[in-house]
Amino acid sequence: MAPTLFEKINTLVSANLHAIVDRALETNSVQVMDEYIRQVERNLEALEDSAATVGGTVKTLKRKHEEFAAAADKLDRDIDTLIVKGKDDLASAAQAELNTKQQLSQEYYQQWQDQQTQYEKMLDMRLKLESRLTTIKQEREHLRALIELTEAKKVTVKTVKSLDSLSNVGDAEITSLTDQIRSRLDKEDARLEIANRNLSEEVEDAIHSSEVDRQLEERRKRLLGSSGGGEQQQSSGG
Repeated sequence: MAPTLFEKINTLVSANLHAIVDRALETNSVQVMDEYIRQVERNLEALEDSAATVGGTVKTLKRKHEEFAAAADKLDRDIDTLIVKGKDDLASAAQAELNTKQQLSQEYYQQWQDQQTQYEKMLDMRLKLESRLTTIKQEREHLRALIELTEAKKVTVKTVKSLDSLSNVGDAEITSLTDQIRSRLDKEDARLEIANRNLSEEVEDAIHSSEVDRQLEERRKRLLGSSGGGEQQQSSGG
């Protein structure tokens, strides 16, 4: 089975940049880094297309939920009016329609929330992939300079190999550049680990908050609706 887009991106995001740098140093070429960059750019473009599609779906589902929710609220008020006027047959038909609209509204709400969660994950993955791309591009330039320095040292040593005092030309500088590259990669790995740890908590909090808001809104409508109905009955009885 071919890997999905998410699986490809997870592989790229979790790629060991240290290993990529090591292979580049072993081969004395940035070709392996260029291949990683091409893969990231290709999958980043595909991710952005998919995110745009899911984002559009989120907007559609949200609009559908709000339309059915508004229609259900209006129908709920109409049923009270029909009951007060003694039109039980119409009230019964309206109640059946209300049940359908409420069910559809809830279904659209659930789909909206699911797609919203997916959309947020995709946006987070895009940020991580862009961060990875920026890091590897920067380190590619540093490594290219390091390779050039190494090559220059080889030429120098070969040219003056008879002079022992010059046999270690550039060693300290090369080691320093390599350590700087690895240090920056360590920092990038730590940043990615923190982002991965916080993502699941943020998504869960967002979903929980949305559900609590929805429950409070339903309770508010029920309480206000009951209060309005009681006043209407008292007015009719008087």
